[in-house]
Amino acid sequence: MSSENADAVGEPDEPVRDRPVWDVVVVGGGPAGASAAYAAAVAGRQVLLLEKAELPRYKTCGGGIIGPSRDSLPPGFELPLLDRVHAVTFSLNGKLTRTRRSKRMLFGLINRPEFDAGLVEQAQKAGAVLRTGATVSRVEQHGPAVPDRRTVAVVLADGETVLARAVVGADGSASRIGAHVGVKLDQVDLGLEAEIPVPATVAEDWAGRVLIDWGPIPGSYGWVFPKGQTLTVGVISARGEGAATKRYLEDFIARLGLAGFEPAISSGHLTRCRSDDSPLSRGRVLVCGDAAGLLEPWTREGISFALRSGRLAGEWAVRISEAHDAVDARRQALNYAFAIKAGLGVEMGVGRRMLAIFERRPGLFHAAITGLRPAWRAFADITRGSTTLAGLVRTHGVARRALEALDRRAEPSERRESSRPMGEPGEPSGESSA
Repeated sequence: MSSENADAVGEPDEPVRDRPVWDVVVVGGGPAGASAAYAAAVAGRQVLLLEKAELPRYKTCGGGIIGPSRDSLPPGFELPLLDRVHAVTFSLNGKLTRTRRSKRMLFGLINRPEFDAGLVEQAQKAGAVLRTGATVSRVEQHGPAVPDRRTVAVVLADGETVLARAVVGADGSASRIGAHVGVKLDQVDLGLEAEIPVPATVAEDWAGRVLIDWGPIPGSYGWVFPKGQTLTVGVISARGEGAATKRYLEDFIARLGLAGFEPAISSGHLTRCRSDDSPLSRGRVLVCGDAAGLLEPWTREGISFALRSGRLAGEWAVRISEAHDAVDARRQALNYAFAIKAGLGVEMGVGRRMLAIFERRPGLFHAAITGLRPAWRAFADITRGSTTLAGLVRTHGVARRALEALDRRAEPSERRESSRPMGEPGEPSGESSA
């Protein structure tokens, strides 16, 4: 996949005022960036999507597509599902194992390379232009590279400058655009994952069923997602527990009887959640998805947050591109921030409360979801997209009162570090989305 009009970007030595100006430039070709590019292109704008890698490319990701993700896909998009999940096995650090089943599909499983490439293709069909192999080093909204106050300069690693009326940063959790905006983070977690090819007899045992294991480190859990002849096995826990997280994954794989199979891929990434007061824009630049620190804090689910925030970012970037002055651009950016906070922000708030309780009482969660029908029904409704964590607490009095009671019993967690956008030495960084 490559750009159709690379010549329209502009040469490094071309005078700034003679270069073409795109309505919207999107940085990052993951689910958030592709969704933003699609939304802006569907609105009839000239959109350039910059991606540093060649597509398709591998991303560390469980690949679970829950209801909110499915509902946020472009019309007509066919999910490249590798399995449909109807059963979930829960365990508490390998013990008290119980499987819950559903007649209706709970969620689907995909591989990110095919999924991401398909989303980019949809954006291209809508009119967006893709340019791969384009690494962005910085954006500038003032200075000699910027011809006027309505324009943003996107400077590539080779020195080339691309001009736009609005920019959307969707370049992952180690985002350069996020650094420009000033994104602040108050939760960073380390995820480790292995893609393990298995014989057909083993694959059959897992077909249609996933495993979720509440782990030994506070706030940690592990998963097994079946994808045909491959099992995606991973764990996640707080950053700073790197050695313990690695041991958890090794013990988890051994416990499952999979230690004898050689992983095709072993990888890791950092997931990052924004703080409540973290900005979502600066001037004519918006951020979305992992670049904005938008994901569910308890499960660290990020695909649905990427798709939903990306679509909103693309829609509001169109409005910013039409703004004739800084005041109007600021107004549209504030409207984007309000839309994010009113929806995804509320869900993140509930997720933070759930994580704080889960860190203290994982056994309570396990007992509830495996032994209480309403708790299992709530889990199923959330994964199918019938409701969200926030919606459940808002509309169900029992759930709200239970969460408030648990809030009172749980002491504040002290394991999180605030406002540190970069990983610790030796820990990987990259785009999340479990």
